Amino acid sequence: MAKTKPNNKKSKKRERSALHRVVGSPSKPSAPPESPSILLAQATATLQQGDIAGAVKPAKRALSLLDPQSEGALPALNLLGEIHVELGDIDAARKYFLQAAAIDEDGTISEILGGGAEKFLWLAQLSEEGGQDSVDWFEKGAVSLRIQIQQLLDKKKLDKVGEALLEEKTRKLTGAVCAVVEVYMTDLSWEEDAEQKCEALVTEATMVAPGFPEPWQTLANVRISQERLDDARAALKRSLDLWRDLPPESSVVPDFPTRVSLARLLMEADMDVDAIEVLERLVGEDDTSVEVWYLGGWGLYIMGEKQKNGEVSVENGDGESWRVSWISSRQWLNQSLLLFKQQEYEDERLGEHAKELLAKLTAELGAEVTKGDQDEDGEEWEDDEDSDEDEDMAES
Repeated sequence: MAKTKPNNKKSKKRERSALHRVVGSPSKPSAPPESPSILLAQATATLQQGDIAGAVKPAKRALSLLDPQSEGALPALNLLGEIHVELGDIDAARKYFLQAAAIDEDGTISEILGGGAEKFLWLAQLSEEGGQDSVDWFEKGAVSLRIQIQQLLDKKKLDKVGEALLEEKTRKLTGAVCAVVEVYMTDLSWEEDAEQKCEALVTEATMVAPGFPEPWQTLANVRISQERLDDARAALKRSLDLWRDLPPESSVVPDFPTRVSLARLLMEADMDVDAIEVLERLVGEDDTSVEVWYLGGWGLYIMGEKQKNGEVSVENGDGESWRVSWISSRQWLNQSLLLFKQQEYEDERLGEHAKELLAKLTAELGAEVTKGDQDEDGEEWEDDEDSDEDEDMAES
């Protein structure tokens, strides 16, 4: 009997069916899993662009993908702390920094991994209790920074990156030490050994970073509190000379708030000309600061008062230098009160003092320019006498 031809129809159908099952219609590719590092980079970029609120969501999403009690969560916790500081939500910021501090208790974890001293320094500034609690956090940060500095110094040779890092750590350390001095001069001034601790700390700061202005400014503050004005002036001069001729972008130039404090110290030490120099530079950098305009007006008032009473000698003076100073003082104080109103500034004592000074100036100089003496745009015209005196002041 002849062999029959095998029936391949069913098998071919099965093959085609299997082929269709394997190939099928192309499906939509699934999205790659979210990466905490990418989300944190996105949050950081958003924060740097000024969109503070927009940085919260990616940073929180990154934290949600991590174990919040692990070292891997440190970058997210630190970033969320900084974001909420910028938002003004201090309680939330403190919570995130405390979580980070619980993970890296001694600040020994590498900064690349989110460790280090920064969270301790933030917690010192954000402390609800202040006083000893702030000191404890500052000291914890200082210990971490000293270890990092020593590790850098142990290297035989540092490249430019290493040198910059050493400078940054040294400045942060001196900042922490000087901050502790400030606490002992205020919140903890009642302690018996407060003055001795201030002396030890300020000595350390000036020895560790003699090339930075902040330690010398802090030393001057201590000396003023001790009524050692000559020593205070010497320290202030040394602090100011370190940066007064440098451009604003120099890393040696102190930050804006530190220089505002410097101006106050210069005024307390009767270094009025130097104080006005600092304040004029600050106004050039930011002309919206109520406090800077107020201090400039107050400083010029004091300067004019001394000139009028013959307490200071004026080169090529005609006996009217005090008037020039007071005209400028009135301009600074008026600008301060204008900004005070626009910004709804909260320091009422500052506003009241500015008004008191203006009242005294009006009694001596007479009434200010009236509306009839304004130009079409509402700007005030200076009278010839005031204008000439301002030019004389600019040339002196």
